[in-house]
Amino acid sequence: MVPATAAEVCGAVRGTLCGDASRVISNISTDSRTTGPGDWFVPLSGERFDGHDYIDKALDAGGVGCFCARLPENLRPDKTYILVQDTKTALRDLASWYRGQFDLPVIQITGSMGKTTLKELLAGILSQRFCTLKTPGNLNGDIGAPLTLLSLKPEHQALVIETGMDEFGQIRWLGEAIRPDIAMITNIDDVHLSHFSSRKDILKAKAEIFENLRPGGLALLNGDDELLNTLRPDCETLFCGFGGFPGVSYHTTAENFQWLDMESFRTTIVTQKDRYDLTVPSPASHMAGHAALAVTAAERLGLTKEEIIRGAAAYAPADNRLRLEHLPGGRVMINDSYNANPTSVRADVSILARHPGRKIALLGDMTELGSAEESGHQRVGTWVGRRGIDVLLAVGPRSKQWMIPAAEEAGCPDVRWFEDREAVKAVLPELFGPGDALLLKASHFFGRFDLLADYLRQYPF
Repeated sequence: MVPATAAEVCGAVRGTLCGDASRVISNISTDSRTTGPGDWFVPLSGERFDGHDYIDKALDAGGVGCFCARLPENLRPDKTYILVQDTKTALRDLASWYRGQFDLPVIQITGSMGKTTLKELLAGILSQRFCTLKTPGNLNGDIGAPLTLLSLKPEHQALVIETGMDEFGQIRWLGEAIRPDIAMITNIDDVHLSHFSSRKDILKAKAEIFENLRPGGLALLNGDDELLNTLRPDCETLFCGFGGFPGVSYHTTAENFQWLDMESFRTTIVTQKDRYDLTVPSPASHMAGHAALAVTAAERLGLTKEEIIRGAAAYAPADNRLRLEHLPGGRVMINDSYNANPTSVRADVSILARHPGRKIALLGDMTELGSAEESGHQRVGTWVGRRGIDVLLAVGPRSKQWMIPAAEEAGCPDVRWFEDREAVKAVLPELFGPGDALLLKASHFFGRFDLLADYLRQYPF
C-alpha cells in the first residue's frame, strides 16, 4: 500500500477521527497476530469472534491505529481510531478510494468454476508486457478482494482480480470498489445451490459484475455455457470458447485441439484479428476455452502475438489446482485437491482416464451442492465407472450414499469406502503402486485432501 495519512483514510470511509490525523499508514492488517509497525488494523467480526477484542494486541504490536464500530473505553494517546458503522464496509470503501488512485486496466473474473485458473493464465500472459498484480491464491471474497486492491503499488500496470460470492449483492458490493475495465464470467454451475434456488439465480448474481464496469468496458463470456450465452449486458459483449453452441456469435474460438502428452496440449485461438498457435502446459481440455477468454482480453489490452503465445506457454497452476506431480516409481499424482464439484470432478476423471497404467480415483464428498447433492454424486460415480477407472476410493457419507452405488452399477471393478482422510491414508502406500496414476479431489472444507498430497510427496516409496 502507498502510505496514506489517517485523515485521508478517514475521508475515504466517511468515519469519525479520534486521534492524530497526520499519522501515516503503510499497510492494512485484518489479523492481530500479524500486525506490525505502521499497520492499520481492521477488526472484523464473525459468528464466533469479534476483532474488537484484539485491538489492543494489534496496537501493542506496532499498529498505528484502527477502524472500530465501537470505540474502546480507553483511547490511547499514541494511537489513532476511526469510528465507522461497519468495519468490513470501511475496508471495502478504503479499497474503493485507493483503487481510484491508480490509472491502469483492471480485469475482474467471476464464475462458478475456473476463476483462479483463468486468473493465473491471464495474469501470466499480461505479465509479458505489464507489471501485473493478481489475486493471491483464491482470496476472492469480501475481505480478500479489498486487500488485493490495497496491494496496488505505483509500479503496477495491470490488475487481474477474481471475485467469488455466495449471496445476491456480493459481486455488486465488491464491484463498487473494483470498477473493472473488463468483466469475465467463466461458467454457471451447481456449486452454489446451497445458497441459491436455481442456476438462473446464480446467473443473476454473477451478472452483477457488469453493473460497475467503467465507461467503454468490455464483457467477456464463455459462449459454451448454456446460461451465459443468454446474457446481453448493456456494454460491448464478446463470446469466447470452442464455438459449438448453436445461436451464439463467437468472437473467439479454440480450434485444432491436440494433446501433446498427459501434461500439455496445443490449440489455435482464432479471434477476429488474428490466429494464435498456443502450447499450454495443462492436462485439462477446458483450458482451451479459458485460453480463448484470456487471449481476447490480452489482445484488447494491446499485447503482441509473441507476448500472448509466450505467456500461455509459461502458465503454471496455483497450489493444489490440477497439478500433475511425478513421484518415485513412475507414480503420477493428479493433485486437484483444493475444491470439487460434479463438473470439475468428471473433467479430472477424464484426465485420469488418459493414463496408460492403473488408474485410481480418490474422491471425497462435494459440499454446497444444495438440491443437486444426490444427483451430483451419482453423476460422478457413473462417470468413474464408464471412464474405465480401475479403483475408486470414496471418502465421506455423501459418497457412500450416492457415489459408490452409481460407480458399482456403472462397472468400476474395485470400489472402496473410507470414513475420513486418515482412514484412507493408512492404505494409500499399499494401493498406489509403481506406474499408477492417482487423482485427489474433494471439497476443500470437507476433506483437506491437500494434506494427503503432502503425505504422498513425503512418503518413502
